[in-house]
Amino acid sequence: MTKVLVATDKPFAKAAVDGIRNIVEGAGFELALLEKYTDVNDLYKAVADVDALIVRSDNVTKEVIDAAKNLKIVVRAGAGYDNLDLEACTARGIVAMNTPGQNSNAVAELAIGMMIYMARTCFTPATGSELIGKKLGIHAYGHVGRLVATKAKAMGMEVWAFDPFVPAEQMKADGITVASTIEELYSNCNYVSLHIPATEQTKKSINFDLLSKMPKGGCLINTARKEVIDEQGMVKLLTERTDLKYCTDIPASNQEELNQFAPRVFASPKKMGAQTAEANLNAGIAAANQIVSFIKDGVTKFKVNK
Repeated sequence: MTKVLVATDKPFAKAAVDGIRNIVEGAGFELALLEKYTDVNDLYKAVADVDALIVRSDNVTKEVIDAAKNLKIVVRAGAGYDNLDLEACTARGIVAMNTPGQNSNAVAELAIGMMIYMARTCFTPATGSELIGKKLGIHAYGHVGRLVATKAKAMGMEVWAFDPFVPAEQMKADGITVASTIEELYSNCNYVSLHIPATEQTKKSINFDLLSKMPKGGCLINTARKEVIDEQGMVKLLTERTDLKYCTDIPASNQEELNQFAPRVFASPKKMGAQTAEANLNAGIAAANQIVSFIKDGVTKFKVNK
């Protein structure tokens, strides 16, 4: 019998687990759970005999792959997949997938909430400002970026976007001002909402030179990945530009150093972009359906490795 393991250090909500179970067992497969584990050796043991694996932010390393002798597919329940060792998966002929779009609204709402939080002086009695009439730059116009743009426009913001992989005509049709360069986006926008993945090309690309182009009082919102930020460059920027702000749900490697700039800097203790009941359910259900479709029919629509 095909065995599916849900391995989650940060567990799915009960409704999501119930939904996954209904799909997996309804397909005639066996479901196993490994939740709140604290020792990676527990994960190595749990994957030893499974055919399919569902994770959230858990790291599926080469060591995990090596321990999973029968593994055929791993699905990351979420959009990002930098916690999966794609090279190790490919070497073993294992299909790696994500579940794009399932967490998008949760992340988009968080980005808007962070803008309001920073605009209203971190909810202190001090005089803040309004978002209406301000320019918002969307850095990467994918699932999340489009939703942020829609919500921001509804609030009266002027929305710009930069994404070399999305046709300019598509963004213009959405009522977006298209920036021809990344520098144009940052130099014109009061807020920039960051939605790029962490790749070899993007890591540390959000650096001192780029951020220093932001207008007076500018604010960067990062619900993407910490790796895309040049963290020492951020320290230098906040030291030299006492007007700039940074808000994120991904604590930096040097977060204690960045905390000296509070309240201009805010970071939630843990990544929370997808932490809604709806996103939790959507991503888990999508992951289960993708595994069943792959095992039964060979569907690889959301494959992310070669």
